[in-house]
Amino acid sequence: MHMKKYSILSLIIAMFLSGNVVFAQKSDKIYLTADEVPNAVYWLPQPPAPGSTQFLYDLSQYYWGKQQRLDSLRAKKAIREADIEVSDMLSQFSGAFGMELSKQKTPAIYKVVERAVLTIRLSATKPKATYMRTRPFVYFNEPTLVSADEEELRNTGSYPSGHTVRGWGMALLLCEINPAAQDELFKLGYEWGQSRVIAGFHWQSDVDASRMLAAACYARLHTCKEFLDDMSAAKKEFDKMF
Repeated sequence: MHMKKYSILSLIIAMFLSGNVVFAQKSDKIYLTADEVPNAVYWLPQPPAPGSTQFLYDLSQYYWGKQQRLDSLRAKKAIREADIEVSDMLSQFSGAFGMELSKQKTPAIYKVVERAVLTIRLSATKPKATYMRTRPFVYFNEPTLVSADEEELRNTGSYPSGHTVRGWGMALLLCEINPAAQDELFKLGYEWGQSRVIAGFHWQSDVDASRMLAAACYARLHTCKEFLDDMSAAKKEFDKMF
């Protein structure tokens, strides 16, 4: 299901490591380039080293995640939240937002969220390629909840979590459009990251760092006129529906 998407991501990371990617390039799919978003390698701490006190917390959270899998509803939720397509994510965030969100029914909201989420996701590219942290399912040589994703993710960096950056970023963006739904949106955004621990793909410190990274990139987006214009249009679209 996700293998083709991850093949593309793996190629991008490999090209970055070989020096063949020019991050200054910009398209109409993003608001900022990877060189313009906050550089997490510079300001975020390195991931906890095995044997450190911080790593012990990661280990305990890994076992916590495995316990959560015993709850079939929570396990199914973690599997659903492995989706990375913006359309799929918006569908899952629609309940918390309070109305159906889609490219067809809410085009202005869809546009700003899609471009912004893809921009926020760029902020994880450099630290992933720099640290190439071993993922927990590889470290323990144990299965995850989404076996179809394991092959593609096995050799990609665990720190930070791209899924969490997307999920927390989407919660931030949607809250700006509909602040009345903030509690439900942030609850879902938080759980989206924890799903990566439960599924076995990420350490807790990967997820925690990703929330800070998404928030930093979200703030940076507010210096971009294109983003501000699109966000204004999204708010107007939302207001007209009530």
